Amino acid sequence: MNESFELRYDPIKKDYLYLHRTTTFNMGTFYHQHEAYELYLLLRGNVNFYIENSCFRLEPGDLLVIHPDEMHRSFSLDDSEYERITINLQKSYLNSLSTSSTNLSDCFDNRPKGKGNIVHLDESRRKQFLQIANHLEDVIASDAYGSDVLANSYIAQLLVLTNAVFKNADFTPRDIMPELVRKTMDYIESNLSQNISLEHLSAAFYLNSTYISRQFKKHTGLTLRSYILERRISLAKSYLREGFSITEACFQSGFSDYANFIRSFTKIAGISPGKFAKKRANLP
Repeated sequence: MNESFELRYDPIKKDYLYLHRTTTFNMGTFYHQHEAYELYLLLRGNVNFYIENSCFRLEPGDLLVIHPDEMHRSFSLDDSEYERITINLQKSYLNSLSTSSTNLSDCFDNRPKGKGNIVHLDESRRKQFLQIANHLEDVIASDAYGSDVLANSYIAQLLVLTNAVFKNADFTPRDIMPELVRKTMDYIESNLSQNISLEHLSAAFYLNSTYISRQFKKHTGLTLRSYILERRISLAKSYLREGFSITEACFQSGFSDYANFIRSFTKIAGISPGKFAKKRANLP
């Protein structure tokens, strides 16, 4: 699988991006993040969905909410038709649709990272979601007067429905992530600021380093080196959001070479650390 840095960063340049896709071939993404929130509804297919250090076998009607900080991956298990709706939403756009009494980003923000991402829509809720989504598809394809206003209203309706479902959810999907992969992710997360090597992992788990590496690549689509780099860049972003200097963010997130940090951050995030910090400082 191509591990180009540019492909692992998926920029959403519009207020929102709506996609309703059907594929009939085995496909899968590798672990990645968006600089936007994501709604995902599975309509058909045999799919495993990975979020942070968990993996779930999805059922048609499963609705997922994904925060920009959450790494995730979908993987189609066979060649059956794989149909899904995804909607990516910029935070500023969500804020513009929200009111003082209705926070539409609540379902994305107010839960632990990598937890509580999935609910299952019953038949009634699924029909309601699809009816609104069909209206949204129609107005997106139209240049008629008021189509942009209608699109905003339909997206707001989908978000109200999603938040209502998540607030009342009583659904616990079964986590099928292999224990070795989960432990490897946990080890990396706990040691990001330290030197991490295959030798360290092998010693920690009493397993052959090649076996660990192959199992990790099988389930994440990324090499261990690429995954560690992704997590360090994500940590650096968090430090920059908190007001740390670029130098502090560099070394606190586990980089030992400043020039390499600048280069890696820019390739993966699609923006330099300085511009990222400035952009975040200007957000409301």
